[in-house]
Amino acid sequence: MTLIELPRALEDYFAFAETEPTRRGRRFSILLPYYSGERIHRLQWWYHVTPAQEQMYEGTGLIVLRQKAVERFRRHIERWLASTGQHLHGEGPIPHVGARVITTPTSPQREAKPLAEVIPLPVDRVAVSA
Repeated sequence: MTLIELPRALEDYFAFAETEPTRRGRRFSILLPYYSGERIHRLQWWYHVTPAQEQMYEGTGLIVLRQKAVERFRRHIERWLASTGQHLHGEGPIPHVGARVITTPTSPQREAKPLAEVIPLPVDRVAVSA
């Protein structure tokens, strides 16, 4: 079972927001709402862009830095799901988080044999004279 089982890309479920800009730059957040049981929760990722960073990449700094933040947030979500034994799934606009069921192929049970049958013991070949 994979960690993320959604009909669309994970990024399609993100909400984006910006706080009031300051002299030191702009702050943005990325939000992923999700259901856990019947309750709604959220994961949130913040990033900051300075005026100098905004002018980077030939004036497209905001776009590039947003893409990098989205990728870091995605990796964070994947690590969180893996470390907590959960997976993200669902068909609606808000995904669900549930426990991951790990299935392993079962091997047929074998009857235990005595160790002497598995590993033959050496036979002493010393001649006995009479």
